[in-house]
Amino acid sequence: MAGVGLLGGSFDPIHFGHLISARSCAEQLGLDRIVLIPSAVPPHKRGVTMTDGAHRLEMARRAVEGDELFEVCDVEFQRSGPSYTIDTVDEIRRQGIGGAGELCWLIGADTLPELHTWHRAAELVCRVRMVTVVRPGWSPPARGELAKWAGDEAADALLQNCVMTPAIEISATAIRERVRAGKSIRYLVPESVRSYIDATGLYR
Repeated sequence: MAGVGLLGGSFDPIHFGHLISARSCAEQLGLDRIVLIPSAVPPHKRGVTMTDGAHRLEMARRAVEGDELFEVCDVEFQRSGPSYTIDTVDEIRRQGIGGAGELCWLIGADTLPELHTWHRAAELVCRVRMVTVVRPGWSPPARGELAKWAGDEAADALLQNCVMTPAIEISATAIRERVRAGKSIRYLVPESVRSYIDATGLYR
């Protein structure tokens, strides 16, 4: 039974780092599909100003248009309040997104040591397969620290479910700064996204 990768994020804007890492995960894990889930109200970014969700959703859609591996899901914009991952996973299952395949939530290596701060984290790691996207030279957190909140079995799974992807040094923050400074963002984002940013005046 094939699986489906779920990649949440601000995507402000989406860039090639997101897409290349996601495709690498799909190839290594044998995933049928990658679902991009732009965050509506990220709990860990409260107070941080983000681009309107409609723009972020549209950029994500344009970025993967014509690529059958990817789809964009607006599930977090269908409800109010903080966008807790466990609620998103439950809603994705309720809507049948991904069909009967296993759901894999993709997280960055810097997120794993902080995963215990996520809403109902111990429940979350039992409901969905958490996959950590790591880079060369990554040092995993101590198993004991993970076991404190997740339990022994889940801690082992968290440490085993890691995927090594190419180190691509692209950040959304740097892209926004380049736009603001009037510099080119070609080859950092898909051309369709670059054109959309130009046309709408985002990040100026």
